Amino acid sequence: MIFARVAGTVVLTQRVDQVPGAKFLLVEACTPRQKGRGEYLVALDVVGAGEGELVMVAQGPSARNTRVSDRRSIDAVVCGIVDLVEERGAVVYRK
Repeated sequence: MIFARVAGTVVLTQRVDQVPGAKFLLVEACTPRQKGRGEYLVALDVVGAGEGELVMVAQGPSARNTRVSDRRSIDAVVCGIVDLVEERGAVVYRK
């Protein structure tokens, strides 16, 4: 899993993922301190994340281990919204 910041939404008019009502987000990989890495992904949102939030993203086969994405052509999924990150005893992110 990776940390990412929600940069926006992605709207599809035609798709083959077969996920009814799916919401896709544009996320930028980042550090736990929200420093962007310039690497973007489109990820299926299964937790209701919003723009600017720090999230956890699962990729590859792990992305297909949710009830919504099981056996579908999903490569990345937002699987959690981060509330707090502690690094070496210090809080580096708090929602």
